[in-house]
This record gives sequence, C-alpha cells and structure tokens, in this order.
Amino acid sequence: MRIISILGCGWYGLAVGNALAQVGYSIKGSTTSPERFDELEAALIHPYQVNITGSAAVYDNDFFNCDTLIISIPPKLRKGEHEEYLLKIEQLIAVLKKHHVKQLIFISSTGVYPEVNAEVDEDTPIQPDSGSSKVLLSAENLFKQETGFLTSIIRFGGLVGPGRHPGRFFAGKTGVANGRAPVNLIHLHDCIGITEAILQHQAYGHVFNACTPNHPQKQEFYILAAKHAGLPLPSFNDELGNWKIVNCKSSQLLLNYDYTVKNWADCFAENLF
Repeated sequence: MRIISILGCGWYGLAVGNALAQVGYSIKGSTTSPERFDELEAALIHPYQVNITGSAAVYDNDFFNCDTLIISIPPKLRKGEHEEYLLKIEQLIAVLKKHHVKQLIFISSTGVYPEVNAEVDEDTPIQPDSGSSKVLLSAENLFKQETGFLTSIIRFGGLVGPGRHPGRFFAGKTGVANGRAPVNLIHLHDCIGITEAILQHQAYGHVFNACTPNHPQKQEFYILAAKHAGLPLPSFNDELGNWKIVNCKSSQLLLNYDYTVKNWADCFAENLF
C-alpha cells in the first residue's frame, strides 16, 4: 500500500486525501490544530500536527515517512505573507532532505502567469508582474533546484466545486470590470483527478497547468453561476482588458488526462456544486 502524506488539509487537501484513501492509498494529513483531528479521521486521513514557519519546524517524524508528499500550503498573500512564505518553504525543504523524501507534488497556481493577452502553457517563459506571482514562482523554483528529490508542480486555475460555488464570487455586484475576459477555472473533481493521475503515472519532475479546457467570458460564466445558486445577478462592463487563456499541454501529453468537467454549462446542469 502506497503512503501519501498531505501537508495542508484545507479545501483541496482534505478532499484529495479522502478520495485517495477510498481507492486504496494510506493517507497521512497535517493540520496545525489538533481540534481538526476528528475531521481528518472522518475523511479516512491519519491526522498529524505539523507546524512549519520560517524559523522553526515542529512535527512528528512519522508524517514524513511516505512514498509521496503533497504540499498544499498556499501563501496568505492578503495578509502580506511574501518573504515569510519563502522562508517557510526553505525550512520545509530542509525537513524533506533530513527525512529523505523522494517524490513531491507542490500545489501552485496559474496566477504565476501574467495577463499577456494570449494563450500560455507550461513552456511559456514567465515574467511575473505582481507580488503574489513572484512569490509563487520563487517557491516553485526553490523545489525545482533541489536534486535530492523530484517535484511535480500543479498550477491550479481558480478553484470551484462543493463549498466554493462560483455564483457567490460576484453575486449582486455591479460594474464588474473586464466582462469579456476568458475565465481559467478548475473543478474540485479535476483537481483530484489530475493529482491521482500524477501518482498513477509516477509523473514526477514536471509542471502541470490544471484548468478546465472551457473558457467562457467572465460575464457569461458568473451570471450563469449566480442563476444556478439562486443569488442576485451581477452586472459586468462589456469590455475586454488584459487576459490570458491557460492551456494544459502537459496533462494531455504526459498523463493523457480527460477532464471530468469539459463544459461549464453542463457542470451547472449536472449540479456538480
């Protein structure tokens, strides 16, 4: 039985841990608070208290005894966690080397790509244009430069699914900018599916963009989403400012991955939220 440890059991981490446990993996999951142990156990995840900061690491050694470690600890950029996040990643890498972890999946974001008014893919050179994109790209590079383990990076698009209904994002708002820009989103089902495909194919050492290959206009998508949720409809400025479309070349070439959600209108019709 393969052992997977998940550092960070938030919305995605808890769901992917439960899904992997149900198909036969042994799952260890971390939380900074022992009050969440019952929640993790209910999801078939063996709970561990792990707390890694830029200056210290407190953990049970057994948590890092695994075949693959999934790292899902996004920076708290709204709280100004920029430099501190990179120090935390450096501290984590020291722990990984100490415990000889060999295979990693690091959860990043398509937010590393600037709005270049074009399609981007995993081979597109990136020149980050914001503090958040610089932090995420720097974190990715810290893992990439290590030779003692192999890291695959998943750059998720905007996350939607149960507990994150997109109808709430702009409900009732007016004059929302850039209404004709394409959306780059991914459903939780496909977040889990791509993660499982990487594990199955042992596809380490790669970067994977992860976005549903359907990119409707922002105004079209979010009005439909608000209707589905029964919330006040937003209104958008019918304009096209800066934009990008995220192409997921690696998941097709390396994983032959077939998205569960291929069309957002069908997703709403099938009530996948």
